[in-house]
Amino acid sequence: MAFHANAGKRGRTPPPDDTFEEVNFLKTLGEKQKQVTVKLMDGKIVQGWIEYYDKHMIRLTRDGEPNLFIFKHEIMYIAEDAGKK
Repeated sequence: MAFHANAGKRGRTPPPDDTFEEVNFLKTLGEKQKQVTVKLMDGKIVQGWIEYYDKHMIRLTRDGEPNLFIFKHEIMYIAEDAGKK
């Protein structure tokens, strides 16, 4: 019995590099000024709402604290805060 490394993989296409869901997610959060929690790669957690974003960074607007420009490669995750505006 011969083993073929590509057996069963014919016809499959690789997933796309970008689904564009990140853009939709950030746009929705920004338009509705939803409060979010942003956990950074160094473990620090900051909260606010996303006022602006582009390919490389987000601007996090915060009440009573300085606004932040955060590079996306420094973000571990962004989570919407439930029940807050």
